Amino acid sequence: MSDVELVVVVGTFPNRIEAEIAQGALEAAEIESIVSADDAGGTDPGLGGVRLLVRAEDAERAGRLVQSE
Repeated sequence: MSDVELVVVVGTFPNRIEAEIAQGALEAAEIESIVSADDAGGTDPGLGGVRLLVRAEDAERAGRLVQSE
């Protein structure tokens, strides 16, 4: 991953599995992303949802891909 920050949330998911499926779609489209979750290290998945983040310049395209999933 490059030095550019991945800061734009393109989707919020109820669990890590759904976020990782969407992340796979972005990866197939060559869009870098990260999954971010406030889930106490996986011990409490209901804390705040799981976010999928991308670079600002990829946000529009990534958002369309995530919504179509």
